Amino acid sequence: MRAGLRGLTTRGRSFLAAAVAAAISAGILGEKDLLRVAVLLAILPLLAAAYVGRSRYKLACNRSLDPHRVPVGANSRVVLRLQNLSRLPTGTLLLEDRLPYALGSRPRVVLERLGAHQASSVAYTVRADVRGRYDVGPLVVRMTDPFGLCELTRSFPSTDHLTVIPQVTPLPSVRLPGEYAGSGDSRARSVAVHGEDDAATREYRRGDDLRRVHWKSTARTGELMVRREEQPWESRATVVLDTRAYGHRGEGPTASFEWSVSAAASIAVHLRQAGYKLRLVTGSGADVDASEAGGDGALLDHLAEVRLDQRAELTGLVQRVRQRADGGLIIGLFGTVSVAEAELLAGLRGNGATCVGFLLNSSTWLSLPEKARAEAEHAHAAAVLAMLQSGWRVVGVDHGGRLPTLWPQVGRGAQGFALRAALAETVAGGVR
Repeated sequence: MRAGLRGLTTRGRSFLAAAVAAAISAGILGEKDLLRVAVLLAILPLLAAAYVGRSRYKLACNRSLDPHRVPVGANSRVVLRLQNLSRLPTGTLLLEDRLPYALGSRPRVVLERLGAHQASSVAYTVRADVRGRYDVGPLVVRMTDPFGLCELTRSFPSTDHLTVIPQVTPLPSVRLPGEYAGSGDSRARSVAVHGEDDAATREYRRGDDLRRVHWKSTARTGELMVRREEQPWESRATVVLDTRAYGHRGEGPTASFEWSVSAAASIAVHLRQAGYKLRLVTGSGADVDASEAGGDGALLDHLAEVRLDQRAELTGLVQRVRQRADGGLIIGLFGTVSVAEAELLAGLRGNGATCVGFLLNSSTWLSLPEKARAEAEHAHAAAVLAMLQSGWRVVGVDHGGRLPTLWPQVGRGAQGFALRAALAETVAGGVR
């Protein structure tokens, strides 16, 4: 009963206040009929409180999300199934599922009545324009009497998770650098651009047998190299995502970082479908092997939650990639870099890896004065030149650039990149 009294609504409290006022007026005026009205006004909310407070409904709730992983801008359908496990029918039930702000307003559904052991299902849709991992629930059930005089709230502790992954864009099929057709299999495979002998070596690791040192590769790279136990007959690729906060510009879904994350997801899925053994490395310290359990799902789930890092630096990113450098193809997605940082990326060229970089001119995501715009363009051209001279193949990205349009540039030969280098050197010469 006490719980029912605490759950009196504004309407129920107004009834009690009106009853008190009517009783006082009846005493002053000596009107017995007015006293009867006061008693009636007082009894109604008290009966409602007793009815709701003494009700001991046994309710079970089950929530399902279809699908539980959606790309940015897509809808997911949430189905709530509520079952009355008791022999008593319920009163009016108001269902409210708690949602984070990014998924929209909280859905509210009214169930008039659930009979004994009866179940009912309701559904609603959610949509998120910002990637992330969101909690759906818990479900709050508000029980009320037919007159709306008393209301009690009960909640279910269970929650479900909705993962909003980056938008994955289909990419055209192009022949990527460093591939060749392996024998007995039509699938393209990745080897070092200097030949199979280089593809059979890797950096020395503590504990390796010194008899496996490959002196020719050691002399060429300047680092101690050892022979692999077997040839890497599978295509290998590493996708590198730059998460430096000062390297990106813009806010919300249209920021340069969001472009990079979506591009990383699209490239990773495309390479996985092409048969590559894929690895994702981010500047925040993540190192995801998509060939392990989970595959594309684990990779996309990680990209759904990756964020800009104020402390991330390219030095740590290069070291992290080199810790497990297996040659093959490295595709980097970088924000604005300086010439010194571009030269630092030359460290990823070890072990015969073919490196392709999507270099974002993140200043194009801002509205800058003409002079500042010219300075930003010159700095970007100088960084492009530094990366080209260090052996990278560079694809410049401006605001509004579409990855399917830029992707064929990855497969162009050295002639196309030599032309880009000449153009960049001309621009850099103007800067000097």
